[in-house]
Amino acid sequence: MAAGIGHFIEWYDVGVYGLLAAYLASNFFVSGNPTAALLATFAVSAIGFVLRPLGGLVFGPLGDRIGRQRTLAIVVLLTSGSTFAMGVLPTYDSVGILAPVLLVIARMVQGFGAGGETSNAVALLFEHSPRTRRGFMTSWMDGIGFIASVVGSGLALGLVTVLGDGAMSDWGWRIPFLLALPLGIVGLYIRMQLEDSPEFRELEATGGVSDSPTKEAFRTGSRAMLVLCGVLLLKAIAHWALVSFLPSFLSGDLGFSDSEAFATTTVAIGITAFAVPVMGAVSDRVGRKPMLVAGSAGFVVLTWPAFYLMSRGSVALAILAMLLLGLLIAVFDGALSAMMAEQFPPRIRSGAMAIPYNLVVSAFGGTVPYVATWLVSATGSRLAPAFYVMLLATVTLGFAITSIRETAPRRTPVVTDRDAGLTLRP
Repeated sequence: MAAGIGHFIEWYDVGVYGLLAAYLASNFFVSGNPTAALLATFAVSAIGFVLRPLGGLVFGPLGDRIGRQRTLAIVVLLTSGSTFAMGVLPTYDSVGILAPVLLVIARMVQGFGAGGETSNAVALLFEHSPRTRRGFMTSWMDGIGFIASVVGSGLALGLVTVLGDGAMSDWGWRIPFLLALPLGIVGLYIRMQLEDSPEFRELEATGGVSDSPTKEAFRTGSRAMLVLCGVLLLKAIAHWALVSFLPSFLSGDLGFSDSEAFATTTVAIGITAFAVPVMGAVSDRVGRKPMLVAGSAGFVVLTWPAFYLMSRGSVALAILAMLLLGLLIAVFDGALSAMMAEQFPPRIRSGAMAIPYNLVVSAFGGTVPYVATWLVSATGSRLAPAFYVMLLATVTLGFAITSIRETAPRRTPVVTDRDAGLTLRP
């Protein structure tokens, strides 16, 4: 819970922003072209990712210097506070051009804080976990992220149903953002009660904490960081496509009603959320590499058929298509977090993960809604985004086959006694 609460807020915000993009467009941008306003809204979302690499450079190594727990406490304040701020911003009708400027600032602060969330949370969970269950435990980070998206989409669906489009456009869109503040307060309290990971405490006790984790990461882990960049391409584009682009794609380009789009998203992502930890447990048994290869190969082969099913106009087929993509993400993500953490020793782990993760997420994840919307507009084909996903999945597949070494430990007899609080290190 302590590791996941900040991750929940981060993905809750991502999901809510994508789901409410049409309402944000009408409140923060004035344009006679709804597509242009929507593109501007997605551009603001992408701008929010500009500071993620800087946040990763600051908070990733900070977790290696002062600890995962204290860094995560700082991060949850930034992410929840900036998300709340978006809910109280004045609209274009009130303050004119200042409205989108303030929206950009709030998104950038949120991105800066989020840059330190994933790496520190994964490192904390990884280092607290039994050696042979690290795939299962760390995969909950992605599972919690999808649960947050379900909560966001479910809340949006409920608000649209109860309030209607008129009230939703006037003031109802603010409610999901305002809820980030109480979530952040709870998250801060939980994280302040948490003990740091055993491996970091051991580094502190033995004087093994790195004085310059960033320099050390580049000096000793640059190859592994480069490989992670290639592998993370698929995670970046698949995650943000599923939770941020596809809901508005269903309602905007494919002609589904808002309630149908929200319902489709809720069902598909909800099942995906609980499939990720299952696949994480599988990765503890069969290894990380087979899961990464299978997931990326699945995207290469099945993305176009999934988009084709969505374009048929049937809610049932749209759910099936999104669920297909979601399960492929589950296969891939089930192994990914543990594989990332296993590439680096604890003294540089958080920073070495944060740098490639945030670079790739910023360049490809944050721009997915904009690029995909532009591709549909430029080509006139509703299936054009599928080829973009397939291209990046092919790159990831190449890295997974040629550059990833198996890092999952062999399953051994019991190596930990968690009830007694004793960890036996092979």
